[in-house]
Amino acid sequence: RFNFDVIRYDYYRDRSTLFEAFKKGLFDLKPESDPGQWATGYDFPAVRQGKVIKEEFPIAIPSGMSALVFNTRRAIFADVRVRMALNLLFDFEWLNRNLYHGLYTRTQSYFDRSELSSHGRPADAYERALLAPFKDAVEPAILEGRYSQPVSDGKGRNRKNRRKALALLAAAGYALTNGKLVHKQTGKPFTFEIMAATAGQERLLLSFTRALKKAGIEASIRRVDSAQYQRRKQDYDFDMIQNFWYASLSPGNEQNFRWHSKSADIPGTFNYAGVRSKAVDAMINALLAAKNRPNFVSSVRALDRVLLSGHYVIPLFHLPRQWVARRARLQHPETTSLYGYQVNSWWVVPEKAARGQQGR
Repeated sequence: RFNFDVIRYDYYRDRSTLFEAFKKGLFDLKPESDPGQWATGYDFPAVRQGKVIKEEFPIAIPSGMSALVFNTRRAIFADVRVRMALNLLFDFEWLNRNLYHGLYTRTQSYFDRSELSSHGRPADAYERALLAPFKDAVEPAILEGRYSQPVSDGKGRNRKNRRKALALLAAAGYALTNGKLVHKQTGKPFTFEIMAATAGQERLLLSFTRALKKAGIEASIRRVDSAQYQRRKQDYDFDMIQNFWYASLSPGNEQNFRWHSKSADIPGTFNYAGVRSKAVDAMINALLAAKNRPNFVSSVRALDRVLLSGHYVIPLFHLPRQWVARRARLQHPETTSLYGYQVNSWWVVPEKAARGQQGR
């Protein structure tokens, strides 16, 4: 480790200038996060000549939760059936294929891509004991590890899921009348606002609002400046937003500020969804009190199951691996850490030797 005397970081004002500088060889290593760029942008002479190498590195830390967040303080999102219905209307497969070159993976868990995730894992005895006092807090499919986010055929119609969504909305008191979804008792149409801060968010949201419109739901997008966006987030003055919660292999007290009932009405916490659940509170307490790693992991998975069962968000997607483009003279070990590539364990070989090597 620590094989370099100097590592220099260059900063650029915009992505296009940064990418052009990399193509010209002004720096050696470029992490990539843009699917479009990764899929189509690396077709320049240095790549074709083997002087620049594209690589994907496995990573085993949680992906975090990037999601569209329901503000359950709002009456329109207070019913879990409504939240489940809108998740069914989110067509990830179409979005991924048409906007992101099919390179994203749907996020299935608040701790996806790690041992802390409950996805695909039946609850163990310790989890079941923690959850026992909270009847119906976890859906059976989620408890048994059989639940996955809704899947469409990717063709943009999503009819099967739309039928399921409309059935849930009907059970929640809504009816589709003349192409508009209205509440049967009040006669009010189903309308809400999604607050956005960036053009990238708008791109995704426009596709989502078109899908909602097919179910008779009118969702408007309001783009605001960063100062207003932050202020309204802190005051919970929104119907829906897009948010990312970072996750680690050792979640702790920050979970209180994200999900605990006590944080739901305190301005400035990260409990944007307004989660108020005794089961969630108890699982947070359990993970904080865990005395060993197995019990800790089980407690986190139990929290994951309760949060998933509450349908407080529409999970979006994440990159399954790290994308990096590097000059061939930069070399790295064959094995990768849990945290992905680590530059401090890399080294440099002469250009002539690098040209004679493939991959690493």
